[in-house]
Amino acid sequence: QVQLVESGGGLVQAGGSLRLSCAASGSIFSINTMGWYRQAPGKQRELVATITSEDSTNYVDSVKGRFTISRDNAKNTVYLQMNILKPEDTAVYYCNADIRYRRDSTNLYRYWGQGTQITVSS
Repeated sequence: QVQLVESGGGLVQAGGSLRLSCAASGSIFSINTMGWYRQAPGKQRELVATITSEDSTNYVDSVKGRFTISRDNAKNTVYLQMNILKPEDTAVYYCNADIRYRRDSTNLYRYWGQGTQITVSS
């Protein structure tokens, strides 16, 4: 089994910064793409950013230039540095990871973190 544990959420004023971390542990041979999603009240979950095992990144337009996704493969951890936060960034943020269990299988399994609340006050 695999677990993803997030940390770093909280309350921040508009214009401030926060850094989220998400550490994967358990039966892991390698991790393919890792990502961050968010879900605001009354809205669908949306992609925020992803990063591949080759460090190729992708961002939703609304966070480009403000958020940076990165990963530490040695620690099986993905980060989201969030700068110039806006009230519309308020949401529960979830990390995910596509996990490969074994060397002799290329099957990937997606796991999700439990979510962490980010609240940006105006």
